[in-house]
Amino acid sequence: MKYILSSFLLLFGWQLNAQTISGKILEKPDEPLIGASVRWVQNPQNATFTDENGEFEILRNNLQHQLVISYIGYITDSVMAHGDGPFTFYLSPDNQNLEEVVVKSSSTAIDRISPMQTQIITTKELAKAACCNLSESFETNASVSVSYADAITGARQIQMMGLAGKYVQTNIENMPGVRGLSIPFGLSYVPGTWIQSIDVAKGVSSVINGYESMSGAINVELQKPDLAERLYANAYVNEVGRGELNLNAAKKLNDKWSVGLLTHASALKNEVDRNGDSFMDLPTYDQINVLNRWKYSGERFMGQVGINYLNENREGGEIVNPVLSRSSYRFLNKTQKFTAFSKTAILFPETPYRGLGLIMNASFLDGNSQFGLNNYDSKENSFYANLIYQDIFGNTQHTYKTGLSFLADQYDEAFDNFGDALLLKRNEIVPGAFFEYTYNKLDKTILVAGLRADAHNLFGLQITPRLHLKQDLGASTVMRLSVGKGMRVPTPLAENYGKLVSSRKVELLDAIQPEYSWNFGGSITQSFGKNSLILDAYHSLFTSQQIMDMETPGSLLFYQSFDKSYATSAQAELILVPSDRWEVKAAWRLLDVKQTMKTDDGGTRLVDKPFVPRSFALLNVGYAMPYNKWKADATLQYRGKQRLPGSDERIDGFVTLNTQLSRNFVNWEYYLGVENLTNFRQSNPIINPQNPFDQAFDAGQIWGPVVGRMVYAGARFRIR
Repeated sequence: MKYILSSFLLLFGWQLNAQTISGKILEKPDEPLIGASVRWVQNPQNATFTDENGEFEILRNNLQHQLVISYIGYITDSVMAHGDGPFTFYLSPDNQNLEEVVVKSSSTAIDRISPMQTQIITTKELAKAACCNLSESFETNASVSVSYADAITGARQIQMMGLAGKYVQTNIENMPGVRGLSIPFGLSYVPGTWIQSIDVAKGVSSVINGYESMSGAINVELQKPDLAERLYANAYVNEVGRGELNLNAAKKLNDKWSVGLLTHASALKNEVDRNGDSFMDLPTYDQINVLNRWKYSGERFMGQVGINYLNENREGGEIVNPVLSRSSYRFLNKTQKFTAFSKTAILFPETPYRGLGLIMNASFLDGNSQFGLNNYDSKENSFYANLIYQDIFGNTQHTYKTGLSFLADQYDEAFDNFGDALLLKRNEIVPGAFFEYTYNKLDKTILVAGLRADAHNLFGLQITPRLHLKQDLGASTVMRLSVGKGMRVPTPLAENYGKLVSSRKVELLDAIQPEYSWNFGGSITQSFGKNSLILDAYHSLFTSQQIMDMETPGSLLFYQSFDKSYATSAQAELILVPSDRWEVKAAWRLLDVKQTMKTDDGGTRLVDKPFVPRSFALLNVGYAMPYNKWKADATLQYRGKQRLPGSDERIDGFVTLNTQLSRNFVNWEYYLGVENLTNFRQSNPIINPQNPFDQAFDAGQIWGPVVGRMVYAGARFRIR
């Protein structure tokens, strides 16, 4: 604990921030351009993008006063920016000029400069659904799928390219987010109204962010105190009684200091049992979540410091029936989490390509769960630090980033229905170093080569190489290729939390070992006007993988496999903006995900990974009236056949439909929506609910919606 406590104290010694200038990019009054690129003429690699209101903020450069503004389908312009702003700039449409930085629809931007295939989800895209938390933020995104919550715990995870969210490096502002013991409910710990934007990148990420990215990376940017509305409130309620209240406040105290407060409270207290199996379809819960952050603006420094506290209580399982001659099967969970972070940088105005930054994050999680007769207690103390220095070789065409990192995790788990509790306790201490070189020729050819070395106290030296290439093929076509290695250490019970709701005997057949994989693939992005077509294919090949095996009734096994396991994903996505009022997104994805599992006779066999659809399709259509007074959105999803554990049987595919209608006023917005309008529900989501303490009882085989159709309504209020 010494290294955690001492590092935690250092968090409050860094509270400096650089001066910035701000502004807004418009096509015409009241019509902002979302995702426009803004950058200094002589510092193109540090571009920023406008948000859903067309607003931007960029670090001041005392040696430059000329900004370049570019946007797909518009004439690139250079403008003079003296002073602090805020400035207002206008761009003119030009359908012949397609050399801008991003491909844009009204709600989604595609980063054309990034060597990784990256899609930016803005708050306008998030507003297409209720988006109560991060787990519900991907309903209109084709690349990220969210698993359905089981009826007992409500835990949800994402999937990307056929692999579970544990293989996706999910960060909050480039700091560790959903990982370790936070995996079961970590997505629900980030309220949707706190989110400013979400970057979704496919393939392995930069070595700067660590070694854990194996199939993609997600970075969530939260509302900043100097850019957010002065006051933002959101109230939400649905037909089963789930209610949420969010209140965000931000204030610029003076030209140097700003402060922000993000709050969230939600609860569901009704016991809902629509399928009549005497088990709640949703757990009851209550959550309080508060984040406070401060920013200070100096001349040569940048930084901010913040703290986040969360408290959540969940209860699910069998509805108490006094007629029963036995006790009821109950699920309980109480979680408290505290996080503190600091982000600082030293700037060199005379040489704007040079910089030194430090990110630090400390988190403490305490969870207590009960699954029927079994208790599961979990504690995690983590500390993360990343020191980054960037500079050039000769000129800005050749840049590099190098630095040192430090990661410390302390896990303490105890589960009653488990053989050896000592296998679940471990301390990981991982100092590391990295170097990344970037060759950038006029933003048309970008090559990024990175290498990191980490000295893991339990598993020795870890070498992680990664390579990314981005090449423009003419004015409207971009090709990307990537290859790299990923490594992670699993936390099996947390990662399979929903599978613990059963009477299966949990066994860890092998000691916990790292998982290793190589990911390689690429994409082609074709732009035509404001529209785009994206084709991509990626393959993840595991050289070591921990297998979760529930093929045998009554057993939940974990063991290490060094045999063939892989995930192949191919996707086509079409984004259309036929007019200023309409936007259409259509996508189709094919998956081939297999893993080698043990058989009863002591052999092995390569089988389809259970609960992974072979195909996925999405269609999203949005319409907005002038000035966005009325907005209507509909999202249709199709999930193909999935294999169930214990057999080669595959359940048929199914369709769900979500819709929402919203009305905007000057400061108010009201919305009404329906989730799962088709009312599709998984039949018998709980196996043998009449005998929950029998060996055949299992509530962990969820592949579809449990609740069915859900109507919701809400209101948003903002003062800019």
